[in-house]
Amino acid sequence: MKKLVLAILLLAGLTTNAQTGHLTFKGVPIDGTINEFVGKLKQKGLRHMGTENGSAILIGDFASYKECTIAVASYDNGIVSKVVVAFPDKDTWSKLYNNYATLKEMLTEKYGEPALVEERFDGYGEPDDDEDRMYRVKFDRCKYLCDFAADGGIIELRIEHTGVSSCYIILIYQDTANTEKARSSAIDDL
Repeated sequence: MKKLVLAILLLAGLTTNAQTGHLTFKGVPIDGTINEFVGKLKQKGLRHMGTENGSAILIGDFASYKECTIAVASYDNGIVSKVVVAFPDKDTWSKLYNNYATLKEMLTEKYGEPALVEERFDGYGEPDDDEDRMYRVKFDRCKYLCDFAADGGIIELRIEHTGVSSCYIILIYQDTANTEKARSSAIDDL
């Protein structure tokens, strides 16, 4: 009888985990309150810089890159929704693209081929050199991104910029289960 009860509980637990599986970041499920999640990331060696308006900022090493900025966002109910990693700024296209290509290769190794890839420069003709490529990044004429479908969510890698002086790679981890909970709650409000 004990074995039957144990087997039923085990199967129920497996079903529950399969239905509510969460994307992980640094091995930590993207779930729980922002304070709980940040606490777990601090245990992984990240430094918490502060929390304001439902978002926390941490600094630390990620995927062999030093001093990345990690933003953790939560919904109005305080439940963690996504994690965004901003890698250090790069001042040349070759360095920027090398980071992008390396991360894309590692993500492909872990999650399989990307579900979406868009890699292009807008404008007249192909860029002539490194300087022209960086100019296009800085002025929104570069679209390099790829999405990976992972268990529990979507991971997006892309080249970004802030103004004309800061060009970098970002990685966005969006948890599906928590996004659906928030959407369901919003629909209930209607």
